[in-house]
Amino acid sequence: MSDNKHTAAPVTQSSGEVKINTWTRMSYGFGDTACNIVFGMITALLTLFYTDYVGIPVATVGLVMLISRFFDGTSDVIMGFIVQRTKSRWGKARPWILWMSVPYCVSAVMLFTVPQTNLTLQFWYIFIVYNLCTTVCYTAINVPLGTLSTLMTKVSHERDMLSVFRMALSPIGKIISVTFTLPVVKLLGNTTAAWYKAMIIWVVIAFVLLLICFINCKETVSDEAMEAAAGQKRSAGKDVKAMLTNQYFWSTLILWTVTCVHTTIVGTVLPYYCKYIFKNDTLYSFVYTEEIVLLILGAILTPVLMNKIGKRNVSLIGAIVAVIGQSLFLLNPQSFSWLCVCTLIRSLGQAPLTATVFGMMGDTVDFGQWKSHRRTESLIFGAGSMGFKIGTGLTSFVVSALLAAAGYVSSSSGGHEQSARALSMVSNIFIYGTILVWVVAVIVLLMYKLDKKMPQISAELKEREANGSM
Repeated sequence: MSDNKHTAAPVTQSSGEVKINTWTRMSYGFGDTACNIVFGMITALLTLFYTDYVGIPVATVGLVMLISRFFDGTSDVIMGFIVQRTKSRWGKARPWILWMSVPYCVSAVMLFTVPQTNLTLQFWYIFIVYNLCTTVCYTAINVPLGTLSTLMTKVSHERDMLSVFRMALSPIGKIISVTFTLPVVKLLGNTTAAWYKAMIIWVVIAFVLLLICFINCKETVSDEAMEAAAGQKRSAGKDVKAMLTNQYFWSTLILWTVTCVHTTIVGTVLPYYCKYIFKNDTLYSFVYTEEIVLLILGAILTPVLMNKIGKRNVSLIGAIVAVIGQSLFLLNPQSFSWLCVCTLIRSLGQAPLTATVFGMMGDTVDFGQWKSHRRTESLIFGAGSMGFKIGTGLTSFVVSALLAAAGYVSSSSGGHEQSARALSMVSNIFIYGTILVWVVAVIVLLMYKLDKKMPQISAELKEREANGSM
């Protein structure tokens, strides 16, 4: 079901002026659905699995994730350079989705096969496998996937719609894995083996979705053709300089990080909140599903508002709503029903930024070309991914360290009842940590002005192309 009308066009800069049909947009979104089947498990339930099923101390898990995130982040930049220089019959970003699909799925299952041995060997097993999955395999799919949107079309609105579809379908991966994992694990015996079996089911789904994405999403923009016409050659140093002096790269990096840090905080702490404060860990699946469904609905509604007031304005209003929604939970933090109400408000608020952030990143690529005469899409997405991974890694470490400092004891080590100090820490991280990240989003969005500049930038880039320059 590929869009032959568009893919038959020659791969030149002008051929990037295409519209993308709905099925192709959905196929692109399926790629991130597949990514989030695994990434959702890593950010939400992996810590719980290691602490309460395998019996590894929470501080050890946090240390593994912190160290790994720095390796993981570095790999994103490296992958950006690799994609920038990849040449194949499928393009430079698209083939990686195919090449890494099987290693990605296999390494994800290995995350849940921790050997029953001493703590030192378990630490090294987790460290190696975690980095194989996230640093290597996930990165080698996710960085090319982000880059692919800028290679499918040059039209800003079309990139916006790819971002909307990506972020509307992306949460489905979390629904598949995160929401249904605990019920499936309990159905399969509530053992470590049950987690392993559940993960096998999820990665089969992920593999099929990656194939759909690869088959239907074609590259139509070639920066090599532009560079040849302009007499330019690739220069790593000049590309990095162009990226680092692009102020909107930093803005979108922070905004991208906000969405992921939020997911890390909620995904990591909410299971503990439900387990120890609401005394029912299965409630987590309900709240998580509510949030994801509302994010999808919010993403679907975002294009309507985006067409009227722009990406930045709809995202800013949404971020303010997210701050208000989470702050309201302070009125009754012991009530599950009130949590559901506040989650509804917060999720509808966070949806616009989640849906448009990759469209903003695409505009950042155009701005960088306009400013520095260099188009560095894969490097921008790679470095952006590095930033958000380090941010989420630090978040995981800080959360784990705070829990450990507060005296949290895993249930597998006898921590069926937690101290008042530990419970207070769980509550504070969940409530105030989430408020803080959305306050950061509000501040950054107030300073973001690229939406207003894009018509002029697009017009000048077209004029340059007509004259054979970047």
